[in-house]
Amino acid sequence: MSILRKKLPEQTTKGSEEGGLKKTLNAFDLIMLGIGAIIGVGIFVITGTVAAKYSGPAITVSFMLAGIVCIFTALAYAELSSMLPIAGGAYSYSYVVLGEVFAWLAGSCVIMINVFGASTVASGWSSYVVGVLKYLGVNLPEAFITVPAQGGIINLPAVLISLLISSVLIRGTKESALVNTLLVSVKIGAILVFVVAAIPHFDPINWENFMPNGLDGVLIGTGALFLAYSGFDAVASSAEECKNPNRDLPIGIIGSVLICAILYIIVSGLLTGIVPFYELNNSEPMAYALRKNGSNFGYALVAIGGITGMTTVMMMQLYGTSRVLFSMARDGMIPKFFNVIHPKFATPHLGIIFLGITVAIISGFLPTKTLANLASMASLGSFIFVGISVMKLRLEQPYMNRPFKCPAVFVTCTISVLSSGYLIYGLIQQEGDAFGLCVIASLLMYILYGYRNSKLNQETV
Repeated sequence: MSILRKKLPEQTTKGSEEGGLKKTLNAFDLIMLGIGAIIGVGIFVITGTVAAKYSGPAITVSFMLAGIVCIFTALAYAELSSMLPIAGGAYSYSYVVLGEVFAWLAGSCVIMINVFGASTVASGWSSYVVGVLKYLGVNLPEAFITVPAQGGIINLPAVLISLLISSVLIRGTKESALVNTLLVSVKIGAILVFVVAAIPHFDPINWENFMPNGLDGVLIGTGALFLAYSGFDAVASSAEECKNPNRDLPIGIIGSVLICAILYIIVSGLLTGIVPFYELNNSEPMAYALRKNGSNFGYALVAIGGITGMTTVMMMQLYGTSRVLFSMARDGMIPKFFNVIHPKFATPHLGIIFLGITVAIISGFLPTKTLANLASMASLGSFIFVGISVMKLRLEQPYMNRPFKCPAVFVTCTISVLSSGYLIYGLIQQEGDAFGLCVIASLLMYILYGYRNSKLNQETV
């Protein structure tokens, strides 16, 4: 079937060589990009909501389970990214291994992860900024910090940060990486401040009802927390801009996931240990917890860390999505303007501008509660495509050069695929209709545009 037509590995390599993206990133840059993409709204915002609604203090278990699935998936990503060092991540891998329609769906998942995720992050960023300003005695009009569905006019801070980050990304990958590294250092420092400030206030009483909603609550919480880990695929999307992708991509992907998983487990355990979990259903749980325990100085530093942390997450989400759009446009699947490279900065600037405006509109005018779960489901969906691709390629081309090999590949990837599928099932009970509509809309776009304009279709005509 033509919808299952595939790109040959040499076709993807040729396309990347002609793409025009500069190779400026090393292993350290990739780890920092991964941490920048991962640590943000997941630890500074969603942690509180998941603890209050689903997992309770057992959010540490939810983070651990989500981290294990992500590490298995990261190993699969590392194998594919070292074999196929091209922009596009799960989209590009699926095009080579599974076929065009699955590539389209994988690309749609990656776009949903980052667009919905970035919108959620922008909303959380706005909440932290508003909280800091209130602490300083500056009260912004409610109408301009609240979306219409909640009685306001526009969430203006969310709009402004979306547009600002887009302008930074246009300037260039290396420049964006330097900004990201500085901001990552600030947010890791803020996390360490939280740990030091929280330890003296830890009260075991807050852990007595450790699993208030049972195992089901822990598993639903695990699925919801995938948004907190989803950023590592942005590292794979940077493949064409790596100096030594065969070596550096696996280091960047696996290293960033491991570091973030450890930090998540420590912080979530302390957070639910210094205040009752049911009080954490707010948009700034870490800052709230320190403020309630009288640590005003720690609160201020953590709030600043939250702001910088979410800034880097948005930066990497928009960065990763622009590279997926770049790759899809190069294949003819979406309009060509997404593939246009800025003559001075060598970035896909039109795609970045489009994404910045889209995220600004969503975060400025729509409530983001549903978007977070949609982003998590899309993340799990992309994990399934990657896991299946690795196993299928091992069977079909066992002798293909693999600079990095996923250990115990059929066990590792099977666990990743089955776990992701099970967690999607749990989240479907929460937001299944919305996710189904997104998938249907994506397939309609493929039928109406992608199928006919695909370069592979043009070659077969």
